[in-house]
Order: sequence, then structure tokens, then C-alpha cells
Amino acid sequence: MKQLWQQTRSFPPAVRLLMANQFAINLAFYMLMPYLAAHLSGGLGLAAWAVGLVLGVRNFSQQGTFLIGGTIADRFGYKAPIVAGCLLRTVGFGLLGWVDNLPALIAASAATGFAGALFNPAVRAYVAVEAGERRVEAFAAFNVYYQAGMLLGPLVGLALLAADFRLVCTVAAAIFAVLTVMQWRALPARHGSTTTPTPGGVLAQWRTVVTNRPFLLFATAMIGSYVLTFQVYLALPLAATNALGARGTWATSGLFVVSAAVAIVGQLKLTGWAKQKWSPAQALVRGLVAMGLAFLPLALTPPGATTAVLVALVMAVALLAAGSAVVYPFEMDTVVTLSGNHLVATHYGLYNTISGLGITLGNLATGALWDFADHHDALWLAWCVLATTGLACAASVAALARSGQLSVPETRLATA
Repeated sequence: MKQLWQQTRSFPPAVRLLMANQFAINLAFYMLMPYLAAHLSGGLGLAAWAVGLVLGVRNFSQQGTFLIGGTIADRFGYKAPIVAGCLLRTVGFGLLGWVDNLPALIAASAATGFAGALFNPAVRAYVAVEAGERRVEAFAAFNVYYQAGMLLGPLVGLALLAADFRLVCTVAAAIFAVLTVMQWRALPARHGSTTTPTPGGVLAQWRTVVTNRPFLLFATAMIGSYVLTFQVYLALPLAATNALGARGTWATSGLFVVSAAVAIVGQLKLTGWAKQKWSPAQALVRGLVAMGLAFLPLALTPPGATTAVLVALVMAVALLAAGSAVVYPFEMDTVVTLSGNHLVATHYGLYNTISGLGITLGNLATGALWDFADHHDALWLAWCVLATTGLACAASVAALARSGQLSVPETRLATA
């Protein structure tokens, strides 16, 4: 923690504020979202299809509008969408606890999703521009605060849930209200540094980004890493349930704790070590390899050996989290490099949309593969495919680095 505090203090005040902002955002988000489905089905008595619709609208409204959020940030400055996103989350989270009809719940869910699309690209672009040459270190510290909020949020939510779900929503909304005021009063206005102007309005802005071939190649190559990261919510809990039955829920909670703890404790050390030993491309490749190899212990473990499966699950989660910790700051830095410091938030927005679409399709494929493998008593197949996905991502990024696609000069981007 001392290292984190020293690292945090070394950045400009705006970056420090955004790190605290991200911790609070995740704290509020994860104190509510893990318990929303149970409230909708049990507390309000909604049918399963209606619960799925409310949750799906939130995901779609966020993933589908990241590009819009990034565009707004680049056109009007980073502060406005950050403040607007926090304000919108205040309203959305408040409504989720106090309305009981489906149209209002859908509107509240859509508001919370679009809020994320507003502030996520803007926050990352703000951190990247403000940190300057120290982007990698800034994103490493940023991820520690991100993970800490994600770890503490469900615990706080569970404690508040003992009283009432409305209290959970009210506290979460109050946190976003405080963030709204704090960003509005204390966050300096900031525009991105661009190498060339972008005349012609929004369509020209989008055309600049979607014709940035190296960026699109990198975003596509990284899709698999997001699919692997999401297995903490899909394949790994399924494996825990297979091994422990009803007790699998407790094991899954423990896996989340292990994942967050590895990131919180190891992020700064891993980033410092990787930056000293490797180039950014090498760090990305080695981190992706580690993420893929994380699934091999499960492929080699007999399904019926409960203790061995649990040990393999912990090993998988720890290695997956460590690989992700290595990848994340260099990944965020590479997006800025490929943008040429031009329309940074729009690039982040499109990057998030591509990865979100990849997660959706990847989860459908993983779920279908799991059903097939489970039916044929061949779960090793699912783990081997996931491991291969990580290695394929690493090979793709390595190929881009060898061809010079990951260090695009600004003059090349200016003519795109």
C-alpha cells in the first residue's frame, strides 16, 4: 500500500482524482449489480425473460454506445462526459431501487449503461493525456484502484442488503452524486492533444478512427484476451459448481477475491518489472501467453478429483489475473500510441465496443463448447481451446509487432 500511495502522489492532481473516482465508481457499481437480478426476480417477481431484458439493456446501452461517448469526449472535452456520466448513474441507480414497473426499470438500466459509455473513454483518455510519458505507470495504479473497488463493492452491498435493497441503491446513487459534484468542482477542464484537426464533423471523426488499420488490427487481436478474462464469470464458476455442487457459489466468491487480490498486490510490481525487462510489445505477448497457460492446469486435472480441481482453479485465477495485470497498462498505452495522440477518447470508445462485441460472441461460443464438452465428459477440450485462444492472441500481437504495426508514426496516422 505504501508503494501505491507513493506512486499515486507522484501523478498530477487530476490523475489522482480520477483514480479515486474509479475506485468509488466500481465500489458503487459492484455493491448493487451482483444483487440486481435477485431483486428483480425475487423482490419484484419479474419473469426470467424480463430480468434478462433489464440486464441486457444495461449491457447493450453501454457496449453499443462507447463510440458515442468517446466522440463526445473528443469534441467537447473530457470533463463534461465524466460529470454527465456520474450524474446519469446517480439517477439510474436511484431509480433501480424505487421503481417497480418494467418500462421504468428498462429506462433506469439503459441510463446506467449509457453513463458508463460516457465516462469510461473520457476517463482513460484524460489519464493518458495528463500522465504523458508515464502512461504505463498511471494505468497500472489506475487498475489497482479499479480492482479494489470491484473487490469491496459486493461486500458493502451484501452488508447493506441485510437492511433493504433500496438502501443499497440509495447509497450507490449517493456515491455517484458526490462524485458528480466532486468532478464538477475539482476536475480541471481538459481537451486531448491532437496532431491534426478533424474537420467535417462526427462522421469525419469516426472515419479517421475506423480507417486506422493498425489500431483495428490490434483491437481485433486483443479480443481473445477479454474472452479469457470473462471466464472468471463463466467457465471457472461452472467448473467450481461441477466440483462442489451447491458449495460452488462459495468457491466462486473465493476465486473473485483471489483475482482481485493478485491485481491489487501485484500490479505495480509486475508493471515495474515488465517495463524494466521488456518492450511494450514483449510485455503484451508474455502477458497474453500467461493468460492462455492459466487454463492448462484445469485441462490436466481429473474432473472427479475435487481437491485437485480447487487447486487448479486457484492456480488458473491467479495466473490469469497476473497475466491481465501485465497486459492492461501496456494495452492502454498501445491504444494511445496507435491513435497518434489524436482522437484518443474516440479510439478508446471504439476499442471498448469491439472488445464488448467480442466478449458477447466469445461467451456464446464458450458456453456452447462447455455444453458439448460436458456432455461428452471431455471438459479438457474447453480448457485447451481457451488456452489456445490466449496463445493465438499472443501470436497475433507478436506478428503485429514484428511488422511494425504497434509503433505507428504520427505522420502515418495524419494521412489515414
